[in-house]
Amino acid sequence: MTLDQLDHGQRATVVSVDWASLAPEDGKRLRAMGLDEGASVAVAHRGMFGGADPLAVTVGRMTVALRRAHAAAMEVERA
Repeated sequence: MTLDQLDHGQRATVVSVDWASLAPEDGKRLRAMGLDEGASVAVAHRGMFGGADPLAVTVGRMTVALRRAHAAAMEVERA
């Protein structure tokens, strides 16, 4: 399952990231925010109008906004 498919409030662990599908600068920014293999994440909020961009994702104690395309590149395993 990918991060964009995770249910609201469900905790998960990032098991892999398809870095090749992301622009290099986006990958660097995501890593700097702690979104890499092994990170504990949860979807805190979804965009309005049918769950469109952005997604608010909790990473540890921090909440970050992600594009759905970035979240779709992250394979997660439910906790």
